[in-house]
Amino acid sequence: MALSIRTRLTLWYTGILLSILVVISGLSYSLLRSRLIQDLDASLLAVGQVVRDTGWSGSGAAVGGRPESALREILGPEFYDKFFQLVDPEGRPGTRSPHLREETLPLSAQARSNAARGAPTVETVRLATGEPVRLLTLPITRDGQLVQLVQVGIPLHRAQRTLGRYVETLLVLIPLGLALAALGGGMIARAALRPVDAMSRTARRISGEDLHARLSLRGTGDELDHLAETLNAMLTRLGEAFVQMRRFTADAAHELRTPLTALKGTIEVALRAERSGEEYRRVLASSLDDVERLVRLAEDLLLLSRLSVPAQVSRERVELAPLLTEVADLAAPVADARGVTVVLKERTPAVVTGDAVALRRAVLKLVENAVKYTPRGGRVELALRLADGRAEVLVTDTGIGMDPADVERIFEPFVRLDAARARDTGGAGLGLPIARSIVATHGGTLAAESVPSAGSTFTIRLPIA
Repeated sequence: MALSIRTRLTLWYTGILLSILVVISGLSYSLLRSRLIQDLDASLLAVGQVVRDTGWSGSGAAVGGRPESALREILGPEFYDKFFQLVDPEGRPGTRSPHLREETLPLSAQARSNAARGAPTVETVRLATGEPVRLLTLPITRDGQLVQLVQVGIPLHRAQRTLGRYVETLLVLIPLGLALAALGGGMIARAALRPVDAMSRTARRISGEDLHARLSLRGTGDELDHLAETLNAMLTRLGEAFVQMRRFTADAAHELRTPLTALKGTIEVALRAERSGEEYRRVLASSLDDVERLVRLAEDLLLLSRLSVPAQVSRERVELAPLLTEVADLAAPVADARGVTVVLKERTPAVVTGDAVALRRAVLKLVENAVKYTPRGGRVELALRLADGRAEVLVTDTGIGMDPADVERIFEPFVRLDAARARDTGGAGLGLPIARSIVATHGGTLAAESVPSAGSTFTIRLPIA
């Protein structure tokens, strides 16, 4: 079962907080233990120095409570719970606290070695009873010679009890803190994601039939407002795409219906009465023109639909100068029939990467369009040059031109500024959209400039290989 974002946020927050608390608790426990040991060591050193400096080191004979009482009077509470022992340089115990009874404080090899160098030793040892003790071994020297060792110890059960209670406190507070944090995290996540729930409800109401609804902005300028703005922009683009798709479908149906209606009418007229073979031949010849127009329209629609889907373009080096020469040769017969001259002016060597066949088709579409809208005696010029690190292919005509406000519209499918004239030339308004789509798949741009009654210039810009 998939967990909701709210639940995952709460679990992540709780897990991270648990990790932080465990690390902090471990560090605080180590710090508390270290400070307790430091305090014990400082207290042991103070007692050891008093024992050393008061002169109760000499005969090594056991003493009664007099030294202990004197130490209590000197040290006060500092001597509470501590005991001491005097040891000769060979490690034989001497004077010691009465409550040690028959026990002796151990003398480790490390403590004896440090004492020989005049250095004190603080360590944790265990008595014969197994009780842990913090033990200070302090050397007593006279005239540079080690004469005795003072050992002062204190049981660790109080420090261990303190540490144990601290651990118990942590074991209670950490789960309680986690529970409260999880509760608070869930409330925060719910409040933070409430706008997302509102967006989801609004988005569910939006459909392909009604793309006018928009997500409301809270005006906070935070990430959720940015998300709403992004989704609203996406909905706007989707709405425009749906409008274009409906218009494209309607225009395609209209373009298909016109030749089909003409074809149907011609055939119905031919079937109303008996005709001679020559008449049927004329009907079939007339119908063939409509069929060819339908074939061209279907091919253009198929090509345009393929170009609208992002695809990997064939990557090969294409020399544009020979390509323009080939286009000029292909367009020359059609141009001559219309009394238009096609001239190849400037040919700066340029190499691009892409599909040579597709690029030739794009340039040919531009030349054919220029020839269609150029009056008899006019001129169509092709040029190839380099500018700003890009190859530029220019197709310039001396045709009828167009209003600059209509320049971008001509690249939309089925848009014809002069529909009657375009239909006379057999155009369906797909040539320029196909050319722009081909150029776009090669990472280039296609733009147009035009002056009414003076001609137009179409410019293809492609990145150089």
